[in-house]
Amino acid sequence: MNAAIIFGLLLALMLTGMPISISLGLTVLTFLFTMTHVPIESVALKLFTGIEKFEIMAIPFFILAGNFLTHGGVARRMINFATSMVGHWHGGLGMAGVLACALFAAVSGSSPATVVAIGSILLPAMVKQGFPNRFGAGVIATSGALGILIPPSIVMVMYSVATNTSVGALFMAGVVPGLMLAAFLGATTWYRAWKNGYPRMPKATWGQRGKALRDSIWGLMLIVVVMGGIYTGVFTPTEAAAMAAVYAFFVAVFVYRDMPLKRVPKVLMDSANMSAMLLYIITNAVLFSFIMTNENIPQILAEWLLDKGLGQITFLLAVNVLLLLAGNVMEPSSIVLIMAPILFPVAMKLGIDPIHFGILITVNMEVGMCHPPVGLNLYVASGITKMGITELTVAVWPWLLTMLVFLVLITYVPWISLWLPKTLGMIS
Repeated sequence: MNAAIIFGLLLALMLTGMPISISLGLTVLTFLFTMTHVPIESVALKLFTGIEKFEIMAIPFFILAGNFLTHGGVARRMINFATSMVGHWHGGLGMAGVLACALFAAVSGSSPATVVAIGSILLPAMVKQGFPNRFGAGVIATSGALGILIPPSIVMVMYSVATNTSVGALFMAGVVPGLMLAAFLGATTWYRAWKNGYPRMPKATWGQRGKALRDSIWGLMLIVVVMGGIYTGVFTPTEAAAMAAVYAFFVAVFVYRDMPLKRVPKVLMDSANMSAMLLYIITNAVLFSFIMTNENIPQILAEWLLDKGLGQITFLLAVNVLLLLAGNVMEPSSIVLIMAPILFPVAMKLGIDPIHFGILITVNMEVGMCHPPVGLNLYVASGITKMGITELTVAVWPWLLTMLVFLVLITYVPWISLWLPKTLGMIS
């Protein structure tokens, strides 16, 4: 009964058009004041202790690093490198878009940042070369979603905060699925380009490829700094995020010199704005999670599902459907912070690996970012291409279908996610 009241109130507030973070906070306060005897002091305490976790500090640092890279010419050099490698294949620039998104995802941690950085440079070039607008938009909007699967990933940090799972192990678990999804999206791009006879580029010489690699090496080295540092134990994921921010600043301002020092304050302010918004969502989601735990809702749900004889296969299918539906009305950070604490205890009782479950949730979030009505990537791509959301929805469907096939694969073949962290000895 209490669960129905909580979710009913949350849904009613969200339907008024109120931001999710405020809806969460109001739901919590209304329920606490009218239906429980929880002292208000404990609420204030929970607000502070909820965001006191060291892992949360990684979020503003990764956002800052991503912003420096987006404005600092790194994306352009990565596109040149990707084009030199795969530009001569069918749909060359489209293939280069997928590869460039995968490379940029490995340094930014954010899907919208990847779409902006790669799309704003590549989409005009594709139209100029004779590709249909829809094709380019479909490639970039979906490939940009790699930003939250290929580590570092802000969504994985959120999942870690919500479930106390190792961020380092999650990052390593995202590497193989991320590369697989990039290959799947690349194959879809190649097939559609081959079928429709879209233009190819002249094959680059090894000398041109070497020059493109040298030009982009400073950006690509960030992957080594972050992932190498975490794996070797030189620093934690949070320290890696801080290193990434400092390194990205150094590369953008002093190495590539694409960002004058006078633009740095604006980048800092933009990053602070986005960080504050995410931290506000986290704070309210922590309170929401506190109410759920206080009312024993996750435990009751777990018992009920187990009593119904729900096995791993059925439960994972139900989770996918639930998360895909949630992706229709909410953005990824909110979904992870609300749903993970509720679904996680059930997954643990059914013997599902917490790392595998985290990757499954992340892939669901990727799909949610590419379909309406609140797909963030669609809105970002819409701003770049000047296409309507309806037209973009039609444009992305072949790649979206590919992502759904990949989601089924990730859901029921856990070793895809677990092989690398197990090989590296990060999980048993």
